[in-house]
Order: sequence, then C-alpha cells, then structure tokens
Amino acid sequence: MTLPKEFVVADPGRRKAIKTLAAAGAATLILPGASSLAFAATEPTPQRGGRIRVALANQSLMDSLDPAKGTHTGDYSRAYMFYSGLTELDADFKTQNALAEKLETDDFLKWTITLRPNVHFHDGKPFTSDDVVFSLMRHKDPATASKAKSIADGFSSVKAAGPLKVEITLTEPNVDLPALLAIPHLVIVAANTTDFSKGNGTGPFTCKEFTPAQRCVGARNANFWKPGRPYLDEVEIIGIGDDAARTNALLAGDVQLISPLPARDVDRVKQTGKVTVLESPSQLYSDLALRQDMLPTKSADFNEGIKYLHDRQRIVNVMLRGHGTLANDHPVPEWHPYFMKGLPQRAFDPDKAQFHFKKAATPGARAEIIAPPSVETALDSAMMVQQAAKQAGVDINVRRVPADGYWTTYWMKYPMTYGSILPRPTLDLLYTQFFRSNANWNESGWKNEQFDQLLVQARRERDEAKRKQMYGDMQTIVYEKNSLVIPAFINFIDAQSSTLRGLKGTPSGRVMGYRFAEFAWLDKA
Repeated sequence: MTLPKEFVVADPGRRKAIKTLAAAGAATLILPGASSLAFAATEPTPQRGGRIRVALANQSLMDSLDPAKGTHTGDYSRAYMFYSGLTELDADFKTQNALAEKLETDDFLKWTITLRPNVHFHDGKPFTSDDVVFSLMRHKDPATASKAKSIADGFSSVKAAGPLKVEITLTEPNVDLPALLAIPHLVIVAANTTDFSKGNGTGPFTCKEFTPAQRCVGARNANFWKPGRPYLDEVEIIGIGDDAARTNALLAGDVQLISPLPARDVDRVKQTGKVTVLESPSQLYSDLALRQDMLPTKSADFNEGIKYLHDRQRIVNVMLRGHGTLANDHPVPEWHPYFMKGLPQRAFDPDKAQFHFKKAATPGARAEIIAPPSVETALDSAMMVQQAAKQAGVDINVRRVPADGYWTTYWMKYPMTYGSILPRPTLDLLYTQFFRSNANWNESGWKNEQFDQLLVQARRERDEAKRKQMYGDMQTIVYEKNSLVIPAFINFIDAQSSTLRGLKGTPSGRVMGYRFAEFAWLDKA
C-alpha cells in the first residue's frame, strides 16, 4: 500500500521502516501492463457537456444510495458518483488524499486526519469533522447492516478534534488504514442522515433520479471540490443482466459504456470500429463456494473432488479467451507481492475426484450447483463440472437462476453457489471480509482459528518479511482447509463508445475503479 500524499509519521527515525511497509502493500500493486495507467490521460483537453447511459450487469430492488449497503459494481459506482471518501484509489491502485488533506500517526494505532476546507454537500451544508465521525461510526451499529462492519469494528473511537480535524483510535495498529478509508462503503455522508434517497454527498454529481432495479440519473455538481470536474452534464446508470443484450445495446448506440464486456465478445466488438475496449489485469475472481455447514459439501473429501473436476487451464484459455490468469483456490495472484510460491497447482483430474468422492461415501449422490448468468464463467464452469462429474460417478444438477435477486436469494444460502469477488485495496481487507470466521461474506462458512489469529498478527506486524510469511501461511491454510474453488483471476474488460473519452482500464475496479463518472467526457468532433 502506498500511503497517500501528505501522510506523516511523527517520528522521522521510523520513516525508513514505513517506506518498506508501503512498498509491498496491496494497494500499490503494479500489474503486468499496468505501469502506465494513470487518470491523467494523454488525451485532448476534455470537452464539457453531454449525457451518457451506462449499462452494468447488476441491479435489484435491494439497490440503495446508502453506501453502507453496497455489494456490486452498480452500488459502488453510485457511491462514487454522489459521495467522496477521505482517501481514494487512483488508476494504479495507489492511495491518494481526497476529503482528507493529511493523515498523521506515530504508531499506526492513533491517527489524526486534517480535512479539506471549503467543501460543501449537495444541499449546501459545509463539510466538517462531525460528518466524518458520523459516517465512520455508523458502520459499527448492527442496525445499519453495513457491509463494512468488519472494518468499522477496528475503530475503537472516532472523535472530532476541531471543525476540520478528526482523531481515529484503532483497536490495534493497522498500517493499511489510509487504503481502507478509500473503499466505497466508507465515503462520507452528512451527519445524522437517515434518508439516503437523495444521495446527498460531496461527489461530482447530484442525484436527479433513483429507482431501484430501474435506473439512476446524476446531474453535474457545479460546486464539486475538484476544480473543473466532472465534464458531463448527466450520467444515467441502468442494469442489463444479459451479456448479449448489454453488448448489443452498446453496438446499437443505446448506451455509451458497458461493464463487463464478456471475453468472448472482445474480438467481435473491436472489429466494428465503433467501440474501445478497456482492459486491465485484476484480482477479480469468480469462485464456486462449497458450504462447510451444509450437505453434501460438509464433507472435505466431497469438496476436494469438486476441486479436481475443474479444468483451470481450459477456463483461462477457452472461457476467458486468454483474458485472465491461472489461480489455485486461494485469492492471491502470482504477481501479488504477498504471493507464496510452492503450493502444488491443482489440476483437472477426474480419477482423483472419484477417489475423494468414494472416501466421502457419495457415489451416485445427487448434488446441485446454482449458477446465475451475471457471474462470469459461472454457467460454463458449472456445465463443465457436471460433465466431468459423470466420469467420477457423481450426478450433479446445474440450476440456472435469474441474475436479478441472486445475491439476496441464492448466494451463500445453498451448498454450491457462485461468487464474484472484486479486488480490495489490501489483502487484509479481502481476508477480513471474506475469509475470517465471523465475516459477513464468509462464502464457504468455514471457521479456522489459526487463520483468524494470523490475520490479526499480520495487521500489526511491522517487520515486512514476517508479515509476508504470515500472509503466505494464510494462503496455505485457505488452499488446504477452505472449500472455495478459485480457478482463475479475470481481467477487467469494459467497453465504451469510440466517442467516449477519459477512461482507462484499471486494476482497482471495473469502470475505472467505479469512478468513471468523474473522468468521462464526450468527443463531439
């Protein structure tokens, strides 16, 4: 993680150690082909005005403008359209200051944050420290039902120390705090907000219209605290869950930006000459979650058998058309600074699968995989497993379910469901949200005390070599004990009309790290 500009360590004698930590953190990942990614694009001067429509894959009646509730690309994009965070991630996954002008600490436990002056909410209210205190502490309240509660639980206290100064005390030291403050859930809302239907924030657009499961329209915020931005007059976000329909809407000119663009459509849309493809390597993965608290996936041998039915190289080469990298049932790609070498690569092996199924006493047993069309490679992978399982004596049914409502109705509620896990700015955050025993999104329902202990220890460890070893040990535990099938890491692939400018592919998230609205402009030439 790169600490943001104006990050200050009170003890100058410790700065060398801090830089060592910063150089290896997950928020500074320099990915293959990504070294030149930057928001300051070498393009003509942006033109002002115009309106675009954006089609994303996810939408449901549960969608909300409350950033605490966000779960998918649409939610995160709306969060950054209407709100701003204390920090933010740039196109190279580096942490930059936003509403925070300066972050200071001498022990990574107690932090002092100096806030940016002369910032106003959309309704005209001045931005102050009270808004930060409210915005961060509300995530600790179970009644908020925040998806970031596991992060907020790390705040021992958040107090105003002046109109533009905030003091944060953590429950334990955490060098990653600046990067954590950049996530979309922790954007700043006005103090004491209970009605989020207006999207009243300090972001680049004001909320003109929002109807869950239908559309969201933002109008340019003329008083945005970043001079000159945004460039567009209006942005409309809609949901199109079907891949073909989404791609065809772009080719027909009905929308100007889509996410994602399926890998199988990349060559086809490029040939039209009407579309620009935005691509970046990423830490995104689609996983098959095998619940350890349900049957038949309660059996470790059954789960091991399912893992051996996955032809990972085929998933990368055929299903992703080469737009991805091989994975090995844990969430750390090979280019990550904390990647641990030496774990045996699981390969497609129906004989080994049959061996484990027999040990699990499941020959002839029926099992069901639930797959939605909105999770990339899910349906194709499920069908592949179904066919391979026949060779191993297991009958697996594949149930295709609608994309709408999948995350609330099916995900993690059945023995075998697919997840789509977006990158997090730090490995600690990813592990905390998805792998810790009490995590809200603990997809496999596993509990591992050793993993939980290592997670806490790594968070406070200042020796970088020891920290890296701890993360390596956690990868080994996930590989051996968890029951997630993670076959590949998927490149981010979005597509835009050739008249839409200002955007790039970035490893920090789809549609330019979900912040496309701030940078997009229309070329009217």
